[in-house]
Amino acid sequence: MIDWLNKMISLGIFVTTPLEILGFVTGAIYVYLNTRQNITSWFFGIANALLYAAVFWQVRLYADMGLQGYYFFTSIYGWWMWKFGGANHDVLKVTFTPRKLYPIFAVIFIIGTISWGFLLEKFTNASFTYLDSALTIASLIGQYMLARKYLENWIVWIIADACYVILYFYKALNLTAILYFVFTVLAMIGFVRWRRDLLRV
Repeated sequence: MIDWLNKMISLGIFVTTPLEILGFVTGAIYVYLNTRQNITSWFFGIANALLYAAVFWQVRLYADMGLQGYYFFTSIYGWWMWKFGGANHDVLKVTFTPRKLYPIFAVIFIIGTISWGFLLEKFTNASFTYLDSALTIASLIGQYMLARKYLENWIVWIIADACYVILYFYKALNLTAILYFVFTVLAMIGFVRWRRDLLRV
């Protein structure tokens, strides 16, 4: 089964694997459903995290691989919050990010990027240690904001996903790079939709 998932196949000018294709499909469905605030998105998030943990391990993007574990658990958390995180333990509504969180996020981003990048550079053969770490920490923050339905999570994702497009093309994860381009577009759509819903209240 594992050998079949890793078999190299050609899709036009791109070479990929069934494992990466499954990651592409589950990831696209996950983000699309998030833009529509559909709670079933989190189940696709769980599947996507498991698939991409394997993909990133194979290309030595260990920070991204570790990030998938975080995605796995925050997908469970996100499902719970969206269903029961409202004021009366009902459906959670979209809100602006509380201002007090911005300096906290900034400190987490700076310290997390430097620390994780240093560890990867010193103890592993990881590629692009500090860039990969910066995007990983930004994704940690964005995922938490998404689980809490903070509108500005989409801004974080737009920036991070656009950077990931370049990184993954460089690492020859062409299908994943295309997926992250789709993520970037969907994040823009998500921001518009969520902002419209927020201002409508």
